[in-house]
Parts: sequence; structure tokens; C-alpha cells
Amino acid sequence: MKKYQQTLLLLVCLLAFSPNTIVMAQNSTLPYAEIPDAPKKYNACTVAARMVDGLGFRYYWATEGLRSEDLNYKPSESARNVEATLDHIYGLTMVVLNSVKGLPNVRPMTDMPTTYEEKRRRTLLALKEASDILRNSKPRKMNDFKVVFQRGDTKTEYPFWNQLNGPIADAIWHAGQVVSFRRASGNPLNPKVSVFAGKLRN
Repeated sequence: MKKYQQTLLLLVCLLAFSPNTIVMAQNSTLPYAEIPDAPKKYNACTVAARMVDGLGFRYYWATEGLRSEDLNYKPSESARNVEATLDHIYGLTMVVLNSVKGLPNVRPMTDMPTTYEEKRRRTLLALKEASDILRNSKPRKMNDFKVVFQRGDTKTEYPFWNQLNGPIADAIWHAGQVVSFRRASGNPLNPKVSVFAGKLRN
């Protein structure tokens, strides 16, 4: 009986600390498994925040449960694979976050996360931070949320308008590519995902 109990305890411990369990625990703390509640007011900042939330929700499910074969998939030799697409989305996300934090986007970019898990985590957290800043800002602040690129001593500045048709729209576009590519590599998007409702269907 004692040997049976020891074996059972060992199995429980192995399950509790298995890589899949650790990944599930990390994912459970990530934002955008569901879209956050809508802001109570419509204004420039809250609408922009909701656009970022929409991107966050799409990105969360586009990237949930990707395998190594999905990350390496690309539809043609000249195309980016999924992992390179995630790098690009991360870069676009940092443009959004830096804009609302008043920071320049220094080029060439450094500090790129190297693993899929870390890239996904940092992208989702950056989107949530950007959305929170926007949601809690006064509409007059939109003029301050400039997009600034810096290369050496040269700075180029754009208004937030360019953020809407540029990085935010571009990242949504590329999240859709990830969905398409993962379907082609045999790991389709969870069919319960509803981008209209911003949650999983029952």
C-alpha cells in the first residue's frame, strides 16, 4: 500500500510540473484569451484602445498552441515563415506601445525575444499595456502619442493617425496570415473563437 501511495504521489508531482502544465499556467496569466469589457465612453482614446484589444484577442488565438512545424511553415520560398511573422508583429506592437509611452522606436531594433513563448508573452503584455494607457487617457492626449523613429541622430515623427493605418492595421493583417499559415500546416485555429464576440463560443 505504501509503495502504491509513493507511486501515485510521484505521478501527481510529474503532472504538476510537466512542461505542458507550466505552459498552461503561463498562458492562464496572459491577457486577451477574451476581449476586455468595452470602455464606457466613446472617444478617440477609447476607440483606439478597443482596436488594440481586437488585435490582442486575434493575436492570442492565432498564436495559441503553435508547434515547431507551424513556426517553420511558409507558403513559398520567398515568404516569411510564421516565426519571422511573429517577429514582425512584435516589432509593430512595440511601435504602438512606444508611441503611447512617448518613447522613440530606435532602429536597428535590439532586444528581440528569442523564443516563441517569450515573444508571445511580451507581445500580449505590450498590447495590454498600450490599451490600458489609451483607455485611461484624455482625448486631448492623442496629439502627444506620436510615432517616432530614430536611427542614430536622425528622428522622424508622425501623428497617431499613422498608427491606425500603419502598425495596428498591419499587425491585424499579419495575425490573419498566422491563422492561414497554421491551417495550411495542419494546426487550424480553435473553431470556437469568435472575433465578433471577443471570446470562445460555448
